[in-house]
Amino acid sequence: MEEQKNTKSKAKRKRRLAMMKKKDMRNDEILFPLLLASFCSKPHVEKALIKKCLNKILLSIPQLHLPPILALLPSLLNSDCAEIVCKCLDIIGAASLAMLEMSEQIALEDEIVKRLIALVRNSKREIAISACNAVLDLSAASAGTQRLLKFGAIENFILCLAQGFKSQAETVGTAANMTLLKEDDHSILLLQGATALINSSSIEQLRLIPTDICETFLLHLRRLLGAVHKKRLHSTSSTCDKRNDFFAGNIRVHNLVESVFMLSFNCGLPSESIYLEHVNRGIFGSGKASIELFLSEVWEVCPKLLRNASTDSSSEDGIFNPFLQYHRLKEAIPSGLPSMLKCFTSCPAIVADELDILHVIEEIKSHLGYPIIYNQDIRVVKTQSGEQELHYFQEQPESRCSISPHIFSINDILECEEAFKNGYSIALRGMEFRSRTIAVIADELASFFGQPSAGVNMYLTPSDSQGLARHSDDHCVFVCQLIGAKRWKVYPRPDSKLPRLYESCYSLHDLEDESREGHEQQQFVLKEGDILYIPRGFPHEAITDVDDDDNVATAKFSLHMTLAIEIEPPFEWEGFMHAALYSWDSKQRALLHKSADSVQRNLHLLSMRLLHIAIKLIGYLDPAFQKACLVDAMPFSSDTTREWLQKNQRKTFGYLINRIISESKFSDAVSHLEATLLKNEDPLEHLRWMKYFTREAEEIESLSNLCIPSADSRYLFDLLIHHKDIAEVAFIQVRSRFCHEVEFRDVELHYRVLLEKYRKVRKQYANGMLSLHSALSNEPESLFSS
Repeated sequence: MEEQKNTKSKAKRKRRLAMMKKKDMRNDEILFPLLLASFCSKPHVEKALIKKCLNKILLSIPQLHLPPILALLPSLLNSDCAEIVCKCLDIIGAASLAMLEMSEQIALEDEIVKRLIALVRNSKREIAISACNAVLDLSAASAGTQRLLKFGAIENFILCLAQGFKSQAETVGTAANMTLLKEDDHSILLLQGATALINSSSIEQLRLIPTDICETFLLHLRRLLGAVHKKRLHSTSSTCDKRNDFFAGNIRVHNLVESVFMLSFNCGLPSESIYLEHVNRGIFGSGKASIELFLSEVWEVCPKLLRNASTDSSSEDGIFNPFLQYHRLKEAIPSGLPSMLKCFTSCPAIVADELDILHVIEEIKSHLGYPIIYNQDIRVVKTQSGEQELHYFQEQPESRCSISPHIFSINDILECEEAFKNGYSIALRGMEFRSRTIAVIADELASFFGQPSAGVNMYLTPSDSQGLARHSDDHCVFVCQLIGAKRWKVYPRPDSKLPRLYESCYSLHDLEDESREGHEQQQFVLKEGDILYIPRGFPHEAITDVDDDDNVATAKFSLHMTLAIEIEPPFEWEGFMHAALYSWDSKQRALLHKSADSVQRNLHLLSMRLLHIAIKLIGYLDPAFQKACLVDAMPFSSDTTREWLQKNQRKTFGYLINRIISESKFSDAVSHLEATLLKNEDPLEHLRWMKYFTREAEEIESLSNLCIPSADSRYLFDLLIHHKDIAEVAFIQVRSRFCHEVEFRDVELHYRVLLEKYRKVRKQYANGMLSLHSALSNEPESLFSS
């Protein structure tokens, strides 16, 4: 009995739903002809009926079927009746939010999208506000966003906002912009729409915005962000993390930050800088030692005092002077340090082989615009008894890598001055992202050595103190003494191998035996204007215990910058040889596909993988493979230098080819392959950067993923195990042909394409960070004087 009741109840509900659906369809069928008839008769007479129809449509969403009505919307949006236009805009917004299918249908109607964008700038305030809301609703779905971007919505929003900014500036001045935005719903919606669309754009879409419009709007955004930052600094809240605060209306601070970052990609440092000669002279001086001598006898070989200010007449015109003068560091250290730190934002590290800036943003945007983070951007540290590092914000001796990161609060920043008085050094990372002067220096130095980028750290150390304990770095550094003096001790490198980037360097305990008495050490007292070069792998330490006997009449504290040249794996000579193998193989693949059978192709593919492994194994042992490849270096001193460098590069290339011929062993490569596969590791993980040689990433994937149990990899592994003799013969043949046929010029082309891709994403990231810091500190310091 109960079951029969339930069955009847379900049947009744079904009938009711069917009737409702039929009624909705009837409404749809009736409303469209009625709306069409009303519009086509005498629109100025039938406005009341049109409004009623539009109201009924608005109330019927989402049950209503929109397609018939979409045909009338472009005409209705041109109506001279503001109420009708607003109703149409409300229908578009409600339908876009109601169902994804409706949103996509609306987005496909070009005339509706174009009219929507145009109405944002309508002189009637109620229409402009409704249009902004409709655009925001339509942009909630990806299809709507892309169509809005296609028809220039960003440019339209920016132009409309620019007019408002201009009138505000003429009336009350730029500083009041943020306050006026809070009182103006239209301006808030325009800014919300502009930032939402900018943050959803591709790099190509951002590039379509006219440069003058983009730069003007970016300037206003930075001023708004600066005003927000000032307000946050004066907040009584104990936390510094206010990125999720609402700036105005529904606009969060992090939306504003992300828009500033993205608009800055194409508005940063010039692609061809005019400062290379100035930076070159500022670091290497006008001294007698030639560039050739430095590159052949000093670079990655031994420490050297590159520039002695006492003998260099150009020292007064130091490359860091604009930075020092802008922050008034010579007069205001350490009391002026808090005001500088308050303007700094966090600069999270980016994944080394990530060359899509939009992916970079996706990874870091949860921290974009954060205040500085301890142990990422800043460390406050001193070394006791020459052994243990003590962090001020963690009152116990620990190794540096175990200090947990935390957001640096305003109170922490203010405590830095007290820490400095107690003998702690202030170490700041990523200065190339915080100052345009330093960014130019880093960029030119990286270009000089043919690398994608260079990093810059700043160290402020009180008198009679040591900041970092003795350590070695996995990168080369140029120590530039800006204020005061510091004594450096540099110890011999424990072995001839060069430490690779991202591999663990020598710890303090590893270095103790190497730096005992009896081991030769070099000492350098750096005075203002001096520059010391320390290659990667050389243990070193520094202390501000300069004696009066050193004849140093200078400040009691020390301020220095370290310029770090990080040699990333693709840009070592080993990376160049992997590129050479790829370059040669790209020609062979076309021939094999035409003439060879499947067995020959698989033997060739297996031999290529093993040869890549063999090159990697040789690179572990031979320092020549570990050195920086200077194929794209730009020491512009003379034509003879360029010729010398090219000749030297070809000589090195020939040496490495001979090493591959004589040292690459089939058995060693197979053993390494088997060992990594047993650990379920990818034996060619270190070559994932090679996918950037070509757009066809699948082609490069065939180089790797041997540990993944695909049919292809199992077949190749079975071929290797069961037919070792045949595989070894194929390996030897491939190795021989590669070493005799590869052309240096062909490899250069592939190498430079890869280097340019790395440089591009690093510059985009740097431009974004510099723009954020410019917003927080008003205007950047001027660049070098003429």
